[in-house]
Amino acid sequence: MSDTIAAVGTGDKKSAIGIVRMSGDRAADILERVFRPKHGSVSEMKAGRLYYGELLDAFGEVIDLCLATVSRAPKSYTGEDTAELHCHGSPVILSEALSSLFRAGARQAEAGEFTKRAFLNGKLDLTGAEAVADMIDAESPLAAKNAVLQLSGSIFEKAEGIYSSLISISSHFQATIDFPDDGIEDFRLSEYRGTLNAAREELSRLASTYERGRYVREGLPCAIVGRPNVGKSSLFNALLGYERAIVTPIAGTTRDILNETLTIGGLALKMTDTAGLREAEDAAEAAGIERAEAAAGEARLVIGVFDGSQPLKPEDERTLLALSRAPAAIAVINKSDLPRAVGDIPGAVPVSAKTGQGIDGLAEKIGLALKPYSGDGGGLLTNARHLSHIAGARDAVSAAIDALDLGLTPDAVLTVLEEAQSALASLMGRNLRDDVIGDIFSRFCVGK
Repeated sequence: MSDTIAAVGTGDKKSAIGIVRMSGDRAADILERVFRPKHGSVSEMKAGRLYYGELLDAFGEVIDLCLATVSRAPKSYTGEDTAELHCHGSPVILSEALSSLFRAGARQAEAGEFTKRAFLNGKLDLTGAEAVADMIDAESPLAAKNAVLQLSGSIFEKAEGIYSSLISISSHFQATIDFPDDGIEDFRLSEYRGTLNAAREELSRLASTYERGRYVREGLPCAIVGRPNVGKSSLFNALLGYERAIVTPIAGTTRDILNETLTIGGLALKMTDTAGLREAEDAAEAAGIERAEAAAGEARLVIGVFDGSQPLKPEDERTLLALSRAPAAIAVINKSDLPRAVGDIPGAVPVSAKTGQGIDGLAEKIGLALKPYSGDGGGLLTNARHLSHIAGARDAVSAAIDALDLGLTPDAVLTVLEEAQSALASLMGRNLRDDVIGDIFSRFCVGK
């Protein structure tokens, strides 16, 4: 990887500081051609320190007064020589800085190429590299926390421990065959049953975290349902804290679903405001109601809204049915600022979306409903690729235990265990094809 790559690492929006980064064998040489330190030269710059100076274009004209730093291989993010320019955060200045680097010999980095180089140079395992992208994409504190823990090795360390234990079994068996006269302890596969059982249990536990992990990463789907004019859109707006949905006294105003994200208890809640549930009066309303019922069916949390100023109506039965079918459900009696006429609904939360009364209490109840999904925010599988390899390893270990119970020969059992070793090696990025690696890093932003 002799070529040197460059990219803006802080996006294309105006900001106080913008960073342009390089990685490759010529990073320091190229920096010397575009950066003039106030004191000394680039070759005299010590690694990890910031130096003030002038950023120059190809003609020696000053583009910006900025800071620069260098890092030497292998003590850098990518494991290569790297350099950074910390400029004023004007997109124009950053573009000019990048152009200057290109003229000096760098090339545009591809999406995720910095982190890809870190992986290929052994600075990150593949689960940690993927966690970098998850950190950038995080929509909630829990998603960010889980990504940080994965970057720190929460998944890798568990996989590595299991992988090492399985390799130890295989290597012991192979050693007794290859070196029968070297006094190696006799191989008895039955003595490793505890190791295999522990591996299966840990792999099963990891696989079981995927559903929670996926919701931590992507957000939990939540549908607000109810018959027309009970205040669903008003409640939607009240929870968001701004006017997102159109609210009118006319029943059936909401014809299509609206989606927004709200963070409660550290978890992103993907809220959907839906059309009123009733017998449709026209084709457009029928389509909206069909989408509302589909959203309720897919949601992990359903908030059913009832008009507290009126007795329950036949249309409310659809709302009660949606609540009964939901994995988690909260009934809300809206319009509590008006005289109450609705009958008792067990566990219902009284609110007034119009005045804001009870909204904080509803948010607390939503937070409690999200507890089973938020977990501890650490060690959760969030990636379908990770799940596939973990589940594959679990199934292979389970098959090996079954083979052991059937009294098959050690070589037959260990052949099955090799499938588990291969799955875990793929999880950690130790035997992946180039096209798989390219696909993984293609979802990164260019500067990462």
